[in-house]
Amino acid sequence: MPAIALTSQPASVLAWSPSALLARVEAIFDRAFGPCANPWRHLGALGFYLFFVVVGTGVWLYAAFDTSVAGAYRSVEQITQNAWPLGGFSRSVHRYASDAFAVVVALHVVREWLNGHAKGFRWFSWLTGVPLVGLVLASGVGGFWLVWDRVAQFSLIATTEWLDALPFFGEPLVRNFVANGVVTNRLFSLLVFLHIGIPLFLLLAMWVHVKRIARPRTLPPRSLVLGVAAALTLLALFAPVRSAAEADLNVAPARLALDWLYLGVHPLQYATSPATLWIAVLGASLALALLPWLPPTRRAPAARVDLANCNGCGRCFDDCPYVAVTLRPRTDGRPLPREAVVDSQLCASCGICAGACPSSTPFRSTEVLRSGIDLPQRPISAVREELDVALASLRGTPALVVFGCDCSVSVAAVQGSDTATISLPCTGMLPPSFVEYALRAGADGVLVTGCREGDCAYRLGDRWTLERFAGHRAPHLRANVARERIRIAWSGRFDAPMLRASIDRFREDLRALSPDRARGSIKRKVTSHA
Repeated sequence: MPAIALTSQPASVLAWSPSALLARVEAIFDRAFGPCANPWRHLGALGFYLFFVVVGTGVWLYAAFDTSVAGAYRSVEQITQNAWPLGGFSRSVHRYASDAFAVVVALHVVREWLNGHAKGFRWFSWLTGVPLVGLVLASGVGGFWLVWDRVAQFSLIATTEWLDALPFFGEPLVRNFVANGVVTNRLFSLLVFLHIGIPLFLLLAMWVHVKRIARPRTLPPRSLVLGVAAALTLLALFAPVRSAAEADLNVAPARLALDWLYLGVHPLQYATSPATLWIAVLGASLALALLPWLPPTRRAPAARVDLANCNGCGRCFDDCPYVAVTLRPRTDGRPLPREAVVDSQLCASCGICAGACPSSTPFRSTEVLRSGIDLPQRPISAVREELDVALASLRGTPALVVFGCDCSVSVAAVQGSDTATISLPCTGMLPPSFVEYALRAGADGVLVTGCREGDCAYRLGDRWTLERFAGHRAPHLRANVARERIRIAWSGRFDAPMLRASIDRFREDLRALSPDRARGSIKRKVTSHA
């Protein structure tokens, strides 16, 4: 049985909005890494990976670290000189992985915002992600303090001066760093505790951040894992991390080499004032926290379960990307063990559950097609009616049906007398039986498009579509359906030229095929939405 042709090409981005520019950058990375291994599509997973690299190397370094004021700097220097096995290498990897972690988190926030992933059902993930930014920065800054060099001295004094701007402390905290003899082992133990405790709290917050996501990607593809590991290794070997001179509270540091990713706030504070920095930090945090509701938007209706057509198979539960569907014991008295239930607060209104439902097949003879779970604003019955009308209007050959996605390129732009187009909330809403239905009803070919591969707006739509069409996931495309008459061409919101090119190539391939059935083998009464 021939495989379904899968088209995947770099995007042609014509617009110049921030989202379009990001799409252009991602298209470049597609060419370099391939769609499935594009690091832009795995920023969250890269964050988890780098976090555990930092933790692993940190535990190794801590085993040789002297947690006293007098011994801290000396022990770090001994570690750097490899008195502890792989000490210098581990320290450099720890530092560079921490920097990469900060960069990945920042890019992840920007990308999610540009893609509109701060609103609607995603508010929980966005809101729980806001404090993660502060925890990442706090964890990194605390790491510099333990080295107890001139950079640590500068950062600690700047931080305590910043905290002293708050009216909560009776005695100025900066007095703890006015002279060498003032800093005690007890204070240093507090710094060690903070550098261990904050990352633990960060890990808890990361778990909460992905709690409402089914199958969260917490590990990037193997190629990215190996690539990042290789990059960190090369940096550690050819640009090893060194300490500044040992901290001396009796001397004010003149010139320092700062890590601007974590310590850049200190020069900003001195360029303005501690109060100004507090206003900036609190203002930015508040703005980020309010983004899901600015401006207010109306959420689409959640999916609804029709118990008369629900057999409790659990496919909607398995396929839901956001844990919005659960199963419970039957409540309607039918001799079935369970039924599906939708949590409207978690539902993304993507329709993937409807695409998974076994009753969402257009071959059912009922006049009104009712699915066990469906979207009230885009029911499966309306999709079948729209497809019937579109098939009846097709003229010319080869006649195509194009199924698209509302979150990707508009398929309406390619509609014509020989091309019928149907757009769904997500490509994952498309039951494979609709493809067979279109072919048996007279279409010469069916092209399915949607968000770029690995970049589904609802996370799993492209993956489930590929698995269903390949016969690896139910509901699957039946084996007797001609795969050479089906084409999958993933494309982004700004990829209309690429979609047209894919359609043109598909037409050429279809013209080379010999007709193997008469058009119109399925005769159905065409109904209108009225």
